[in-house]
Amino acid sequence: MSDLKGKVSLVTGGTGGIGAAICLRLADSGAKVATNYRNEEKAKKWQNEVKKGGYDINIYQADVSDFDACVNLVKMIESELGPIDILVNNAGITKDGSFRKMSQEQWNDVIKINLDSLFNVTKQIVDGMSERGWGRIINISSINGQKGQLGQTNYSAAKAGMHGFTMALAQEVARKGITVNTVSPGYIATEMVMAVPEDIRNKIIASIPVGRLGKVEEIAALVDFLASDEAAFATGADFSMNGGQHMM
Repeated sequence: MSDLKGKVSLVTGGTGGIGAAICLRLADSGAKVATNYRNEEKAKKWQNEVKKGGYDINIYQADVSDFDACVNLVKMIESELGPIDILVNNAGITKDGSFRKMSQEQWNDVIKINLDSLFNVTKQIVDGMSERGWGRIINISSINGQKGQLGQTNYSAAKAGMHGFTMALAQEVARKGITVNTVSPGYIATEMVMAVPEDIRNKIIASIPVGRLGKVEEIAALVDFLASDEAAFATGADFSMNGGQHMM
């Protein structure tokens, strides 16, 4: 575990899958953790479940594809918990389809939530990090942003764009004590992946050299490290975690 005691962290899209594991790991390391949600019923159910395990995760309603909603989200978090030190841009959706059949709505929705959200949320936080001389911004991308994926022109474009954002912003804030990095998970055993028909899932696993799906806890452990003081020399990097399925 890292020593993040006293640090305030915001994990977008943190009430399920990889995001939820990141929230718990950062809390284990001593951080005060906040996340946003769009589905109140699902979010409150998750919050109550993790409370039983001793976790006090703060949840706030906000659509990260809406700039004004992100202004209000950050104001609420900072008034209740304090200035945000660690930002994990994790929120994302898929709306797959061949490009030939893809609607403008499918394209726009994925770009807004997966890519525009980086601007909407980070814009509210980076100046404060610069003034305080310390910050960690970690963007959760995907193996499919590195190699592309059939039926995911929208998702692959957004996820590739995330790392372009990382590299550019990292250069702008490097002397301010802020690091900006990308984590690109491969196929992880989330509810979404486990819902894929077993025969297709087995084909995916067969293409992964280590012979298994990744664990959400493994992604969370990498994020925890990147949020720490020990990772201060890592910035502008894209950390692949895909079991050897795609090697840059």
